[in-house]
Amino acid sequence: MFRNIRMIYITTGRLEEARKIGSALVEEKLAACANIVPGMESIYHWKGKIERDKETILICKTTYSNVRRLTQRVKELHSYEVPCVVSLNVSEQEGNEEYLDWIIESVINHTSRDRDQEE
Repeated sequence: MFRNIRMIYITTGRLEEARKIGSALVEEKLAACANIVPGMESIYHWKGKIERDKETILICKTTYSNVRRLTQRVKELHSYEVPCVVSLNVSEQEGNEEYLDWIIESVINHTSRDRDQEE
């Protein structure tokens, strides 16, 4: 079975923001699950300067068909001017098949409803 699962890597400036975004994505069935990892330190270029900040990682599991809508929703909810939202492909032949199926089942109502509306 071809699942086309994605893990979405997102960074936020605060734990509360990660909780808000993660909750919205799961409630809206854009993601099956959101993991929050606080306490990351980031070093990056921004507007000609090197910045150092504490950030929180948000990792969401979804399907390929939800990535565009999920990304747009993160941009609507996020405080950053240019939020990090990166989609990572999950290997189809590796991992717990039941878990991968659960991801699809958790977002399928949203995906099916949108497909029906597009037709």
